[in-house]
Amino acid sequence: MHPIPWLEVTLFLPLFSALFVAGQVTTHRRTIACQIVTGLTFVLATICWFEFYRGSPLLEVEWPAGWAEIMSRSPFRIDELAAPLVPAVALFQFMTALATTRTKIARFPFASILISESICLMTFASRDWSLLTGLLISATIPPALDLLQRGKPARIYLVYQAAYVVLLIAAWIVHEFYPLASPFAWSIPLLIAIMIRSGLLPFHSWLTDLFEEASMGMALTSVVPVTGAMAAVRLLLPSAPDSVLTWLAGFALATAIYTAGMALVQREVRRFFTYLFLSHSSLILAGIDLHTPLSMTGSFCVWFSVIFSLGGLGLTIRSLEARYGRQSLVGFHGLYENSPILAAFFVLTGLASVGFPGTVGFVSGELLVDGALEAGRPIAFLVVAAAAINGIAIIRAYLILFTGARHQSLLPLRVKGRERVAVLTLSALIMGGGLFPQPGVLSRFRAAEQILGERGHRPLENLAIASDERK
Repeated sequence: MHPIPWLEVTLFLPLFSALFVAGQVTTHRRTIACQIVTGLTFVLATICWFEFYRGSPLLEVEWPAGWAEIMSRSPFRIDELAAPLVPAVALFQFMTALATTRTKIARFPFASILISESICLMTFASRDWSLLTGLLISATIPPALDLLQRGKPARIYLVYQAAYVVLLIAAWIVHEFYPLASPFAWSIPLLIAIMIRSGLLPFHSWLTDLFEEASMGMALTSVVPVTGAMAAVRLLLPSAPDSVLTWLAGFALATAIYTAGMALVQREVRRFFTYLFLSHSSLILAGIDLHTPLSMTGSFCVWFSVIFSLGGLGLTIRSLEARYGRQSLVGFHGLYENSPILAAFFVLTGLASVGFPGTVGFVSGELLVDGALEAGRPIAFLVVAAAAINGIAIIRAYLILFTGARHQSLLPLRVKGRERVAVLTLSALIMGGGLFPQPGVLSRFRAAEQILGERGHRPLENLAIASDERK
């Protein structure tokens, strides 16, 4: 008897299902198929999470001879860090597919979304340097295909991603084939590659261009998981010099402040969201690069806050666009009367992202500030300043979009059933994580201890063993 390889099934199901979904003759069938696949992927990812904390196989069956040996060589495993992130990302992918309205279906890249999901989940479950480098490079392809298929300008995106790919490959070559080289020889190219992927200054313009030109669904599913932070944890943090981590933290904090200020003065909703997202995702990297248990715990909690709160805010903006088209932040639109649920969810997700009490972002922000103070760094003020500026930007955007003269429409614009499910699910997670934060915080603290314990002591591929040893 051997355990069922739940993780491998979870990772490859979206990839293999993409061909089936693309072959459906009608958009309605493609929609239903994509929703079923993403929903099933989330269920399987939750089983993986449950099995990891259970410490034993959930179900064992009789496999053909030799199958167990093949599966034992699988390069994919989840550890304390990735165990809850995999179902969280799978849930967001499912909510994105579920909340796709009829006006968006015709242009929604169902097959590309599934391929992107599979690559993202594999990235989170990978430890091998070579495999992880290949996955990070592969993740650049689905957004490029979406831009080209929609006939949108792709030059800015392609230029930045080409530089990103070249730097990743250069870092991999030095790390793998020149073990006696200085750590700076591979960590500096990797540092710049992570900065490009994460949109840190001065490499942020490709993200604003992606959100303006690509479909909102593709843009959200590509950036909300924050794979740049995973690259920093898996590749840079274990053995990079302290000075390199300090540089990354400095660029991340500068980006957080700059993009918060930019979000405050934007005149278009998508650009406002992009800068808001960049400000928060930069704080994740800043907390990681302080490499203290408390700061990393706060950073990992902010990671969840970004996925649920800013991911939910992005889906809210997408739903607004499906009803009213792209909105500007000039003048008052008065959309509350026609879409009160979206207005409430806009406020909830927006305030949760900046740490409003009772939401998932509150504990995250507190831990990040406390971690900065514990590390003796004067960055706590910058973290608080970024949160304050982002909060003002969110309230400003809400007032412009939902207050003022009533929006007149002869068409029904209220939230549909599937959108309501997505809104209520993410709202429950945002509030539940704020009201009952202890289990999540303990999990993130164990992940931080595990990763810091690996820094400079064991090879990257043994990262997953720490939690098993502790048990």
